[in-house]
Amino acid sequence: MNRRQLLRTGLLGGLGLVGSPMINLGRCRLAAQPAGIEVPTAAVDLVLGSTVVDMLGLLTLDWPKLFRWQRSPRTFVENDFRKLEASGVNVFHPAVETSSSNAHDAIRRWINNWRALLDAHPCYFSHVTTVSDLVVAPKVGKIGVLIGFQNSDHFRTLNDVEVFHRLGQRVSQLTYNERNRLGDGCYVRRDRGLTAFGAQVVAEMNRLGMVVDVSHCGERTSLDAVEVSQKPVLITHSNCKALVPGHPRCKSDRVIRRMAAGGGVMGITIVRGFVSRKGSPTVEDLLDHFDHVARLVGPEYVGLGSDADVDILDPRTGRERSIYHIRGMEPAVRVYQIAAGLLRRGYSRDDVELVIGGNFRRALLNVWLDATSWPVVPERLTRRDPFCPARIPARPFFAG
Repeated sequence: MNRRQLLRTGLLGGLGLVGSPMINLGRCRLAAQPAGIEVPTAAVDLVLGSTVVDMLGLLTLDWPKLFRWQRSPRTFVENDFRKLEASGVNVFHPAVETSSSNAHDAIRRWINNWRALLDAHPCYFSHVTTVSDLVVAPKVGKIGVLIGFQNSDHFRTLNDVEVFHRLGQRVSQLTYNERNRLGDGCYVRRDRGLTAFGAQVVAEMNRLGMVVDVSHCGERTSLDAVEVSQKPVLITHSNCKALVPGHPRCKSDRVIRRMAAGGGVMGITIVRGFVSRKGSPTVEDLLDHFDHVARLVGPEYVGLGSDADVDILDPRTGRERSIYHIRGMEPAVRVYQIAAGLLRRGYSRDDVELVIGGNFRRALLNVWLDATSWPVVPERLTRRDPFCPARIPARPFFAG
């Protein structure tokens, strides 16, 4: 059995994908689903052979559980890791908006809480802060976590950008839905664009190697940010206004074109209201958004930005959260389904690999490579990892 076969066997077993024999005409059936959802083995192989990046991927939407993990990291156990591992995502960006009246202190606490969890589990996690982390973490079987936030109102002064960068923040959305000192959000009636302070913050983020995100920014503010930035600007999680007209959280073709011209990437969400105005959107409706960006600017500028966690379950009811209900999509294997859908629509394997992770990796590297504030190879990567028995051989997904 070669390495790819070993990886696939381990992953399919973890997902409950069966067949006797396992491979049946190039498709695998998800045993736990009464609907008999199938995942083509070509898509499984492609995902397993790629570094998958979800630029708005949450470890969990169960906030009490997340706070418990962060407060008492020992409560995060191997089964929790296995669920993340089985999703196919190698790097998560679990950004939030704190909705705090004191954003500066709230963001400090969030970062410290994340670092407590990540540092307590070096076998499972890597805090992605450098080029090396981004490249190495998936290769050694860890889940990479990028710390970012969906607002920049914690930047009270330019110096704060460096303060939070040193703490480990690597992505910052300039605004959330409303107006702040940097610019206007997408729900502001009259978008006045990036402020002078906002332009200074963008320049400082460029210098330090912090990613500029405009997912929730208004049209004018988004365009201004792309114009001012000397580095790629990302839309980590949004959808296409051409397909969902009038929705303030979706991006116009004009913004998408400008973003791509600057080397940025747009992540597509699975939020039902952003996917379609009709009552029950399908996987095909979701794929239409990937198609639209690819046709508009090329497949090199679109990626994954789910704006969800792995299972999208409401912990109060145990049922799927309705805002993520996409007909034909099984949350646990949605990365595989998206890869399969793109292959079915005629995308090459190379293009699909770019969409599920390669594009965001390229953009992140372009932002970070010539940043002057930290070494490319951090000292911690020169030390041996602790022995992690869970990685051998019980984790064949990352074996070899």
